[in-house]
Amino acid sequence: MNPPFANPQMFWLLPLIAGPLVAFYIWAWRRRQELIAQFVTSRLLAQLKLGMSPQRQKARMALVVAAVVLLIAALARPQWGVVMEEVRQRGLDIIVAIDTSNSMLAEDAPPNRLKRAKLAAMDLMHQAKSDRLGLIAFAGDAYLQCPLTLDDAAFSQSVDGLDTHTISEGGTALAEVIDTAMKAFKDTGESHKILVIFTDGEDHEGEAVARAEAAAKEGLRIFTVGIGSADGEKLRIRDERGRVDYLRDEQGNPVVSKLNEGLLQQIAKAAGGFYLPLRGTKTMDTLYQQGLAPLPKDTSATKMLRRVNEHFHWPLGLAIVLLLVEMFLPENKARRSSRTAATATAASAAGTALLLLLALAAAPAARADSNRAYKEYEAGKFEEALKDYEKLLQKQKDDPRLHFNAGAAAYQSRRLDEATNQFNQVLSAPDVQLQQRAYYNLGNTFYRLGEQAAADPAAAMAAAAGGGGDPRM
Repeated sequence: MNPPFANPQMFWLLPLIAGPLVAFYIWAWRRRQELIAQFVTSRLLAQLKLGMSPQRQKARMALVVAAVVLLIAALARPQWGVVMEEVRQRGLDIIVAIDTSNSMLAEDAPPNRLKRAKLAAMDLMHQAKSDRLGLIAFAGDAYLQCPLTLDDAAFSQSVDGLDTHTISEGGTALAEVIDTAMKAFKDTGESHKILVIFTDGEDHEGEAVARAEAAAKEGLRIFTVGIGSADGEKLRIRDERGRVDYLRDEQGNPVVSKLNEGLLQQIAKAAGGFYLPLRGTKTMDTLYQQGLAPLPKDTSATKMLRRVNEHFHWPLGLAIVLLLVEMFLPENKARRSSRTAATATAASAAGTALLLLLALAAAPAARADSNRAYKEYEAGKFEEALKDYEKLLQKQKDDPRLHFNAGAAAYQSRRLDEATNQFNQVLSAPDVQLQQRAYYNLGNTFYRLGEQAAADPAAAMAAAAGGGGDPRM
């Protein structure tokens, strides 16, 4: 549910502006009565006040105070109602399957195989901008965690929630993964059916290759991504007292989990795909550019974009009306008195309201620039999107959403230092969900920076000597 105001912090102006204004009117009214009583005799006072209406004077003051409150409400940008805009896209249908068995806790792919698989799945999501993505978690059984969707947030949350307890049944059933994927593709029409499996390849059933050949006849194409090492790794666990031990077999020997590249290559070959080991930072780029991007894309995919309706013009327009009424409301019942000073005051207030109108009218233009930057990002023009977001930040330096979007564009442009700076600006945002996404993206950025340093230590040391330093949380 969207908040009723885009800038609710503006309501802090109420006690700072409206409160002192009311206090000033009360003080001025009492002070005027005291001065009149001091300099005008009571006999003449009744004649001087002939035709004057104290109620109308108070009404004029109330109109000004109400106008100020409405102007503050307009600055808070009230918004309600959502418009859904349908955007047609050309994309693929991709099911991502992630192994959550205990063997994925091996640390030969730091920090461990499962976490590396989750990071790689997120990288694939960033590559597949216009594609529908689904998620299968599997161990001894397979379960569809997220159906095919264009909602990146839903897919991301499903991936983030995976752990070794997601599937209670132990083991690794690759054949079940293929069957579950085929069921998920039932209502996808004639578009290409793509399954990407992240696993160490320990198949405990031995039926995966045969299932892959059968699924290929029904149009399924499988790509396998191997995680781990051929030498294997002992599986570390913690006992009830928190002590580190190894997972052991029935004879008490530590279990060693090895990457079965041969099986993964057979599965991929049987279903018209190919196998890739998960090493370095370009694995998902290679998978998408060489394996997925050349495939014909379905033109029937659509994505619904939500647009929140702005309604700041209603309180702003009502505030201007109240100021106009105050300007022409006479203070006396019988005749109009001289109102030069009052008219000047009201005109000044009206002028202030018009200036606010011009300032708030710039909001749609800023939103148009934001939409253009978003469209450039969706089209893969990350450098242009980053420049547009930086221009918007010159006008709205404290908008955490713009910092987040600029960080995403910088990350896609491989400007990792700039991405780190932008995501750090979001960590104090009032939106908790936006903070969580910023922390996640910041961790991914640090991971990329670490890989760059590992790939070229000499360049990293030179950058550090030049004042760069390592990124820190």
